[in-house]
Amino acid sequence: MQDRQEQISQVVVTAGQMRDIEKRIFAAGMPVVALMEKVAGLIARRIPEIPSNTPLLRGSRVGILVGPGHNGGDALVVARELYFREYEVWVYSPFSKLKELTSQHLQYAQSLGIPIYQTIEQLPDSDLLIDGLFGFGLERNLTDPIASAINQLNELSIPIYSIDLPSGLHTDTGEVLGTAIRATHTFCLGLWKLAFFQDRALEYLGKAELIDFDIPLADVEAVLKDAPKIKRITRAKALATLPLPRPAVTHKYKEGHLLLICGSRRYAGGAILTGLGARASGVGMLSIAVPESLKSLLVSHLPEALIVGCPETESGAIAHLQLPENTDLSSFNAIACGPGLTRDATPIVQEVISSDGSANAKGERPLLLDADGLNILAQMGAIATLKKRQAVTVLTPHTGEFERLFPDVADAKHDKVKAVQEAAAQSGAIVLLKGARTAIANPQGDVWIVPESTPALARGGSGDVLTGLVGGLLAQAATKQIPVEDIVATAAWWHSQAGILAAQERTELGVDAFTLTQYLLKALT
Repeated sequence: MQDRQEQISQVVVTAGQMRDIEKRIFAAGMPVVALMEKVAGLIARRIPEIPSNTPLLRGSRVGILVGPGHNGGDALVVARELYFREYEVWVYSPFSKLKELTSQHLQYAQSLGIPIYQTIEQLPDSDLLIDGLFGFGLERNLTDPIASAINQLNELSIPIYSIDLPSGLHTDTGEVLGTAIRATHTFCLGLWKLAFFQDRALEYLGKAELIDFDIPLADVEAVLKDAPKIKRITRAKALATLPLPRPAVTHKYKEGHLLLICGSRRYAGGAILTGLGARASGVGMLSIAVPESLKSLLVSHLPEALIVGCPETESGAIAHLQLPENTDLSSFNAIACGPGLTRDATPIVQEVISSDGSANAKGERPLLLDADGLNILAQMGAIATLKKRQAVTVLTPHTGEFERLFPDVADAKHDKVKAVQEAAAQSGAIVLLKGARTAIANPQGDVWIVPESTPALARGGSGDVLTGLVGGLLAQAATKQIPVEDIVATAAWWHSQAGILAAQERTELGVDAFTLTQYLLKALT
């Protein structure tokens, strides 16, 4: 059972896919009314358990917002269940035409003496609102009078719990369709919907949880088998992907050798933070190429690393790589390039990109580009340049860098998942698009989503830490045949978890990038 729950918790679906899965369930003989009873029963039992500043006790006043479809039917069953548990329940039902089952539940609520109101002006006070106006699949903009009613409900200083999705949000893109309920808590039904992982929807979703009503995995797999997979990264999946346990007999080069190319006189801190992120990954051997003037500084922070001092330009950037004797770029299991370089290091980035290294004695050598590595790649023409490479390339842009790299790709702010899929498909790279919900895509269209994060990470240097962490894990993965996409997703999850833990202990104001590195290992325990 635990294995099924873990698999279900990873699945993310579109509105169309969810609709097809439900059709299979109903076609197999599951009555709609039975499923509605089951879902609403789970929600009704869960509502009193949710932590709140004002606990929901017997006698508390609960308002139920009822729409015309089966989402409204779910809400009415919740209303009935709460009524029988001695809550003071009322119903707002502004629609004249309802689906048959929803209409029957409304009729029964009336027979129980539950007050029914048709206009927003009639509504009494309440301690909690349950939003069942619209579920998944809404595609048209809401208009008055319902849009005006939603705006008025949002102005009330009481919690709103939404069933499946806050009414007014597009299921796939998270777009606000005119207006939308600002929920404090959302019960996502059956399977996670795409909107829960679109940055622009987050302020409407509140705290989200999955209500698992036992969808058969066979039905999920039958609908999704030919489509690119979209997955939430769970803790269990991430920990299982880490290169652990290590064999009893090993040595440092068997645990991966990473080369970091980073830093300049102007941005020395970027090199330090990237190195500290790589150190936390547990990589067996770490080499860091920096301008010669930074060598002693890096040694003081990372004494276990091999610091390679390189000739530098007048501005303090790396002029050219000067690796140790008998060493070249093919000597490493992975290379990460970019943080703090400045664009004066353009020849270095060009050299690293052009030295493909698709195969060597140690296997494929992935290249990770971040920060100025991405800016220089954009100047070179990202898609054309990357198509010439045979080895795996990993890109880790924020939204601004993404737009410079892929100016012709769909707006990432509108639909992050679609944008990252298109970018990966066009470039052949694995693309990690940072944000409140980081998304990773491979060229085949599969997507991995980090399901939670913290605004505490919106600080300079946190991306450098991520680069080092991803690079260190990539170097280890190369020696253990772990899929690159899985390891990149795991690193992104790990980075977010460290930020969340640090923010819990230090508040969102207390998580600078250096502090973040100290929480990376704590986040795994």
